[in-house]
Formats: sequence, structure tokens, C-alpha cells
Amino acid sequence: MDYQQTLAYLYAKLPMFTRIGVSAYKKDIDNTIKFCKHLNHPEKKFKSVHIAGTNGKGSTSHILAAILQQAGYKTGLYTSPHLKDFRERIKINGEMISKQEVVIFVEENKVFIEEISPSFFEATVGLAFEHFAKHKVDIAIIEVGLGGRLDSTNVISPEVSVITNISMDHMDILGDTLQKIAFEKAGIIKKNTPVIIGEYQEEVKQVFIDKAKEQNAELTFATNQWHYKDSKIVNGKREIEIYDKEKGLNLALDLTGTYQIKNIKTVLSTVNQLKKKGFEIDDAVLISALSQVKKLTGLMGRWQTLAENPLVICDTGHNEDGIKEVLNNINLTKFDHLHFVIGMVKDKDISKILSFLPTDATYYFCAPKLERAKPADQLKEEASKFNLKGLAYADVETAIKAAKEIAKPNDFIFIGGSTFVVAEAL
Repeated sequence: MDYQQTLAYLYAKLPMFTRIGVSAYKKDIDNTIKFCKHLNHPEKKFKSVHIAGTNGKGSTSHILAAILQQAGYKTGLYTSPHLKDFRERIKINGEMISKQEVVIFVEENKVFIEEISPSFFEATVGLAFEHFAKHKVDIAIIEVGLGGRLDSTNVISPEVSVITNISMDHMDILGDTLQKIAFEKAGIIKKNTPVIIGEYQEEVKQVFIDKAKEQNAELTFATNQWHYKDSKIVNGKREIEIYDKEKGLNLALDLTGTYQIKNIKTVLSTVNQLKKKGFEIDDAVLISALSQVKKLTGLMGRWQTLAENPLVICDTGHNEDGIKEVLNNINLTKFDHLHFVIGMVKDKDISKILSFLPTDATYYFCAPKLERAKPADQLKEEASKFNLKGLAYADVETAIKAAKEIAKPNDFIFIGGSTFVVAEAL
């Protein structure tokens, strides 16, 4: 098989959560353990940082990878889902895994894949771990796919565990309360391994305190450790003065969304722990890396500007807290009229999200090209109950085209509601 045939085989053969939803989710890590054993335990051949959380884990993973890369470490990065190219999921120093390496991996392990029938995600984890071990990375940043305790990535023994925050998402799998969701995420906390919790949240703090105590893991709440004085956009970068008890840092971030301030606190606390483990990361390297995360890692879809006059921005925020962050950034943007290109998946209760959205915007309802997508006319009908007005379009591309034809130069077109809408926009 060539590369395209190999990808087609993986997509067709293996159940994929992003495509079909909960039926693709395996509630154990047995297959991953079997796969790692079959591959001669690549997960034991590199150091790692493990990152879970409801929102911000993708940005946090990329920011941390950029810093380690800039500090001179050969840095692996495993994230999901991808936006444009499957190979975005597996990178070393910002370079995607080669097509040839994907082909060879599937070719060499096809019999075993047929034997254990892993999910798409389980197979991808095996590929990533093998790639990082083969190329002898100094450290790999490993982002959890979903949850934590039973996630396929939860077979590593990291230098530091990181949990960005907890909010309501994937309740059909992780539980219907913040405490239940926190319990699942806390499953990545390992014995005698420091853990960083990005956000101190009163409702779930005890879940993490108890788990950390049980595992004798040093616990840090990043939002309690770091504070900031000011934050503003200057020359296309978010400038922020941030400090802890010992020092202050003046940063200029190329990731300009306001929610990145929380992620930076999480990253800085993680860097402190890595330094204790012997990693050499000085402030000049850190400041340099934070100004060019997108260039160093190829991160996309986080408050990303696609065009000017009219301003077009996309963002992958898609659950309650993610959409609130998006709306906060929209409110800080100057424009005459808001055009909102929106699509969502059908296996989530979206009523709360729709209730947050501004009623004075024009909506362009659409459906990304996947089985889980909510049909555009159904989304329009549900949105009308919350007084959101607009038309339904055949697909994402048509919706964006319509918004661009109608919008005036001083208007603002926002594209989002689902990672898959952003993927097609890009």
C-alpha cells in the first residue's frame, strides 16, 4: 500500500472516535498494553510529560514542546485530533512523521493489527511511541486523547503529569459531574511523580489532593503559583507580565487568545518541575519559544486569523468552557457586525452552548463532513429556540463563502463550534 491506501486502510478498518463517537471508545488499556509489548515496549525508551484536561491540553502540549525544542532537546509531540494532515499527530522538533514511516509501520504490524483489532487511536499511539523510541527523542510531550485513567496513552511513566482543567465534556463516557470527570483525569497521576493542576477549581480540588496523596505525588496548582499584572495585544502578540514569589517575566505570545494566559501558568509550573529533574531551560530560551510556538510546532486553530477586511478568525473551542473563552475573545474584538459560521456534532447536548451565543449575530449553520456531524437544518432548528437567526448551508465551505459574500470590510467572521468545522476551514 502507498501512503493514501495505508491511511484509507486505517480509517476503514479501525473504529475512530472522531468519526463515529462513543462506540469507538475502548474502556480499558488492554490493547495498548498488548501493542506496546508487541513493539518491544517503546514507551519505556523515552522520557515524557503527560498532559490531560478538558480544555487547553493541545495548546499546553505545543507550548511546552516549543520550549523544550528551543532549549536544544530533541522533542517528540503527540496530539489529537489532526486538523489538516494525519501526520500532525506525531512530530519531532516540529517535523511531522514521514509518510514512508507511517506506511512501513502499518505494513510491519498489519498482521498484529488484524489480530487485536485496536481502535484508530490505539494504533496511532503505538505508531507515535515507536517513532519516538526509534528516533531517540530526549523527551516527548504526550497529550491524552480522552479522559485519562483509561486512555491509551496512560501506559507511560512521565517526568511530570499535567491536568489543565476540568469542565463538562464527554459526559456520556467520563461521567455527568465535574467530580466524576476529575476522577478520570486524575488517573494519569503516577506514584512519586509531580503533578501540575492548571486551574484551581474549588469543586474538584479534593479529587486531585486525595489522588496525589495516595500516589505520594507532589501537587502544584499553577493558578495559585503564578499571577499577572497586565495583558494586551501589541504588534500581533499578546504581551503579558507574569510573576511568582521569586521572579517576574515579560512575555510576548504568538498565541493571542486570552485563554492562553491560563495555559502559560500551567506551562511555567511544569517547566519548574522539569528543571528540578535536570532539564536546562533558561528564561531567555523560554521567552524566545513563547514568541514563536506556531512556527516551532505548527500549532493551528487557536484563535487563528485567516483573513482581514473582513476579519476572519477560527478557534477549536467546542464545549461549554471552550465556547465561553471564544465569546470572551469575540467581545474583546472591535467590529461592526458578527457573522458566526457554526457546526456541531450530534452526540452532545448543545442547548447550554447555544444559550450562551449572541442573538445579534448572523449565523451560518453547517455540518462538517463526518458521520457524527449534526445536520445543518437540525442545528438551525435547535438554535432558533434560543433566538439565533441564520440559514443552513450544505457544507462548511459553502457557509464560509456565504459569510464572506455578505460581510462588510469592518465586520467579523468567526468560524467554530467544532474542531471539525475548523479543520475544514483550514
